[in-house]
Amino acid sequence: MKPPSGLPELPELKLKAREDRRIRGGHLWIYSNEIDTTQTPIKAFEPGDVVSLVSDRGHFLGYAGVNPHSLIAARILSRDPARRPGQGLVKHRLNVALKLRDQLYPDRCYRLMFGESDGLPGLVADRFGDYVVLQASTAAIERIKGEVVDAVNAVLDPVGILWRNDSGARDMEGLEQYVEVACGDVPERVPVREGAMQFMAPLHAGQKTGWFFDQRDNRVRFARYPAGKTLDTFCYTGAWGLGLAARGGQSAFVDASAQALAWVEEEGQRLGLPVETLQGNAFEVLRGLRDEGRRFDTVIVDPPAFIKRKKDFRQGLAAYQRINELAMRVMEPDGWLVSCSCSHHLSVSDLTAAIQRAARHLGRFVQVTEIGAQSADHPLHPAIPETRYLKALVCRVVGADS
Repeated sequence: MKPPSGLPELPELKLKAREDRRIRGGHLWIYSNEIDTTQTPIKAFEPGDVVSLVSDRGHFLGYAGVNPHSLIAARILSRDPARRPGQGLVKHRLNVALKLRDQLYPDRCYRLMFGESDGLPGLVADRFGDYVVLQASTAAIERIKGEVVDAVNAVLDPVGILWRNDSGARDMEGLEQYVEVACGDVPERVPVREGAMQFMAPLHAGQKTGWFFDQRDNRVRFARYPAGKTLDTFCYTGAWGLGLAARGGQSAFVDASAQALAWVEEEGQRLGLPVETLQGNAFEVLRGLRDEGRRFDTVIVDPPAFIKRKKDFRQGLAAYQRINELAMRVMEPDGWLVSCSCSHHLSVSDLTAAIQRAARHLGRFVQVTEIGAQSADHPLHPAIPETRYLKALVCRVVGADS
């Protein structure tokens, strides 16, 4: 393949025979054991190098960013020979992604770039109106971070851009963790709208990019359910419980983080809503509430991933069953359970079965009324199952098996 527009040739990374089928089917990841290391030694590359990925017969498959120290040794960034990774490619990807989000979320608050699903593995971009928060989780994106910022400025012209490069995913790529303002001015907290509610998102010190846009569609849809006494566990900034409180409910919030609960209290004061905060491990707090005889009409269970690796499946599945059983123990005889999982390795059927086992252990009857997934600004890549990760089951839990 000749380089476009007279650009210098890139080094090649060659696959073994028949290892290109999954790539031709649309997948973007190349594992280290799929590479023909006799002809193209992966250890010869530096983390973040861009290569021309070719089949065993020398057919061009795409431009990829490599990391010889990672199990996923390369990720395809472009299949078009005329679009090499850089500012031009990022601008193109941003414009395509922006068209989708602006059709669905006119408030300009959304996940703008969702890595593989938007064609740029390793890059996340969240938009908060005039501000953008970026995350780079691969060495290849880290290498072109300047071009990424230039592209965001060219497409969105934001007031400020913040890098939240402090996720654990960077450890696997051998990248340092840091938080820094890339350009402009980015306040500690900025407004974000969900349906009729406006919250304040902590961009610099919050979890992930400061907000969990992936649950927004589920929270907005849950607004049609009754608002009574609510317990919001693993609450972070309390978007689930505050939304119910705004409709006349009474909400209590549980989180291990004192800072998260401080944000909940500030939000309650700003919105004029009474809140009760309970700091501690959610499992232990739920046991304490059970022993106190406390009961709630709705319990939200939205934990971090209990199954981060496939080998953790059995232990994680038991944790999901245990937390849902504890939630049911503090529910009124006819209540609502919102049970979520962001573990890719846990399927909807696995979570449903865990909830059912928990209910049977207590002699209760469950009806699943809705099965939610991540919001539309987190689209699924049909060839990459890992992009489908969030499950949110809305369950009616009746007091006794009928």
